Amino acid sequence: MSSTAAQPVQTKHHSRWQADAALAFVAIIWGSTFVTVKQALGDISTVYFLFLRFSLATVCMLALFFPAFRKMASREIAAGLGSGAIAGLFLWMGFILQTLGLKFTTAGNSGFLTGLYIVLVPLIGAAVLRKRPTGREILGIAIATAGMLVMTLPSIAANFTMNRGDLLTIACAVSFAFHLLMVGHYSQRCRTEALALGQIACAAILSGCSLTLEPPHVLWSRAVITAILLTAILATAVAFALQTWAQRYTTPTRTALIFALEPVIALVTAVLLGGEPLTLYALAGGALILAGILAVELKPSSS
Repeated sequence: MSSTAAQPVQTKHHSRWQADAALAFVAIIWGSTFVTVKQALGDISTVYFLFLRFSLATVCMLALFFPAFRKMASREIAAGLGSGAIAGLFLWMGFILQTLGLKFTTAGNSGFLTGLYIVLVPLIGAAVLRKRPTGREILGIAIATAGMLVMTLPSIAANFTMNRGDLLTIACAVSFAFHLLMVGHYSQRCRTEALALGQIACAAILSGCSLTLEPPHVLWSRAVITAILLTAILATAVAFALQTWAQRYTTPTRTALIFALEPVIALVTAVLLGGEPLTLYALAGGALILAGILAVELKPSSS
């Protein structure tokens, strides 16, 4: 093969590695905010927190993307915002269902059942979008899912009965899977800036409408303000902008697998900053998740 013919493949692989690195950075951001958010939620109702988070993130995205919007055609903006709203609906449903589910199930069950979206992404993608994952991606998903099971095994073993909280959390996993697939689908067809803004603005509007589900209350403290600023700017505006861009260059299955890093980072942060104990289950589970990701990333497919 001539060097001229090889160049597009090299460029595609280079972009995919950059995209995967960006997604890993997003997972690190999300995982590292768990302790901060947990401390803040004692002083603010959850739905109100989500409303403030997504609303501030929408403002930040508008400021970030305003120069790009000035250069876009109105039809490009409208197409991106509309497609983003569809993705944002699933994003909002995932957060709300997870929040409601936590009222009736344990944190361990919630963590594992939410993580099922990693398995659901390739299954739904193959059934709905006719996009089949590679054999290496399937292997990585299986190993990472086993790791999530091991991490949460003590909690699941102590609370193995299925209740409505578990069912709500499974529905949450389905919603997150569809969100990831929708972003992957529309990122190939829409401008990144409009698509990213559309989903976050939609989540903000729907969070405001859902305040009736939980009467808002807040005790303004440093922890609350820090959590809102951190999650809105870094974990939402920056993170979802990066995710939307990155999914142009990688598959939804790889994205879901890389996002399995989130509970590993959350565990490390909880141990280092939150004073939580480090158990053998957590170590083994985290090692399996990393092994699943490396199984795919160390030898990427040629597709």
